[in-house]
Amino acid sequence: MTISLDEATLLHRQCCQAISDPKRIAIVYALCDNERNVTELADFLKLPQSTVSRHLKELLNRGMVKSRRDGPAVIYSLTDERIIHALDIMREVLADMLRRRAELVNIVA
Repeated sequence: MTISLDEATLLHRQCCQAISDPKRIAIVYALCDNERNVTELADFLKLPQSTVSRHLKELLNRGMVKSRRDGPAVIYSLTDERIIHALDIMREVLADMLRRRAELVNIVA
C-alpha cells in the first residue's frame, strides 16, 4: 500500500499535533517503559486523572497509544517505541539550536 504525499503530510501533521503538548509528551515518556492505567499515569505524573484521560484520548485518536482491557481497568501503551526515539532526536536538535544561539550571543556580547 502506498500513500500519497498529501496523505503522508496529513499523518505527519497529526503526529506532530499529538505531541505538541508538554503533558502529552510526558504521558508518552511515562509509557515508554511500562504500560499503565489512567490512575497510575495520573499518580506518576502528578496530574488530575481527568487531564490524563483527555490527553490519552488525543494520543489514542492519533494512533500513538493503544489500549486494552484488563478486567475493569484500561491499560495504555505506546503503539511504536520509535516515538520515543523521534522525541529524543528532536530534543537533541533543540539542544543544539540553543547552544548555537548561546554561542551567537557570546560572540555579539
